Parts: sequence; structure tokens; C-alpha cells
Amino acid sequence: MFIHNFDPVLIDLGFFQIRWYSVAYILGILIGWIYANRIIKSTANNQYNFKQITSEHFDDLIIYLIIGIILGGRLGYVIFYNLNYYSENLLEIFKLWQGGMSFHGGLLGVVISTFLFSKKKQINFFKFSDIISCVAPIGILLGRIANFINGELYGKITTLPWGVIFPAAGNFSRHPSQLYEAILEGIFLFLIINYLAAKNKLLYRPGYISGIFLILYSIFRMFSEIFREPDIHIGLLFNYLSIGTLLSLITIIFGLFIILFIKKNERNN
Repeated sequence: MFIHNFDPVLIDLGFFQIRWYSVAYILGILIGWIYANRIIKSTANNQYNFKQITSEHFDDLIIYLIIGIILGGRLGYVIFYNLNYYSENLLEIFKLWQGGMSFHGGLLGVVISTFLFSKKKQINFFKFSDIISCVAPIGILLGRIANFINGELYGKITTLPWGVIFPAAGNFSRHPSQLYEAILEGIFLFLIINYLAAKNKLLYRPGYISGIFLILYSIFRMFSEIFREPDIHIGLLFNYLSIGTLLSLITIIFGLFIILFIKKNERNN
């Protein structure tokens, strides 16, 4: 059993604080950016069925992604998880350093920003989204570790030896569900997605990696939700489904739709 006593503030200068949560997002974007460029360079000599993506394209895209992640993630949390509170405390919406980001909201923000960028550059949307899917688990991993350091999104009560006492949740040993998600949605998802992209050359069949990412992330998220304490102000929908599980069911459907759509187009061509 472990007692959680991490300080969410990495550096405190009194008038200015640097929090682990912010560092996790910055590192996730930077490392993902570097890895995305590595993917692009490794495929530079291969033939595509449409215009080739270059490192310069992704460099231009990164600002769109940052805006999509921040706006989508924050607004998704506000709308999906705590609309009543934030509608009465509008200024609290801007306090990103306190945590409170929705993966599914961030996902929607990334989809919209990537779609707008792909239209601007007249390049197939899935070419960008497939690369993003390969690097996204890096950011997810770091984000979930930051959730653990913050002592938020903790799990249900457990008697297992690796249980953690989160003081904010009482003197009970709980599942470190943030770390479960870090392992599943971060490490495992990264290894599987990138193995499929490299081994089966799915990056040359635009859309498959994006669809597989949505399906696998959703499955891992739904499994993790079994051990995660539901938000007190929301509880379980129909006494069974958490908001995260419901949103993941929706993303599974979208993932399946993308794969079926790509397969149909391949048959027609």
C-alpha cells in the first residue's frame, strides 16, 4: 500500500508556478512532433496514391493540433463532465493548470483542426490522422501520469497490495487507475499501433491506423473505467455506464465505420 503525497507543482516561484500537468502536455506535444517527423522521413522514399506529406507540412500542422487539443480538451471536459459548475463559474474554465481535460473533447478538437488543415493543403485527411494516431499514445501516457501526480481520476477501493491511498478521497486504498490507463492507453496502444503501421505497412492504406486507434483506445479505456471511481457529481448512467465508457462506445462505432469505409473504397477501386 502506498500513500499518495506528490505535489502537483513542479516549480513554485511564488508569483509563478510550473505544474506537472502542464509539463506533461508540453513534453507530449514535443516528443510526438519529433516522432511524427521521424515517421514522415522513414516513408519519404515510398510512393503514395496522393500528394506526399513532408516534415514541413507537419511543422505547420502542429499549431493547429495544439489549439485543437487545448480548446477541444477543455471544452469537452466542461460540456461532458461538469457543465452546471462551469456555467456558474465561467472564469474557472480558463484555469487549465488545475487539470480538467477530456480526451474525447481533445480528440474532437484534433479531428476538426486536422480536417481544416488538410483542406487548406489539399491533402488526404487520413494521411495526417494516421500519423497522429501513431504518436498520440505518447501524450496520453504522459497525461495519465500527470493525472496520477495530481491525485485526480483515482480508482475504486481495493485490497490489492499495489493500492494507493489518495488523501483527497479518504483513508482508503484505491486502484491507481491513472496508471492502468497510462500502461494500456499509452504504452500498449503505442506498441500495437506502431507495430501494425510498420509490419503491415498500414500507413500506405490511409485510414486503417486511425480506425484501429479509435477502436483499441476505446477498448482499453472501457476496461480501465471498470476500476475508476465515477465522478461524484455524475455517477453512473443507467447505474452502469460512466461518461468515459459511453463516449468510448461512440468512438468504437466511428472506428469501425472508418475501417469499413476504407475497405469499401478499396474494393470499388
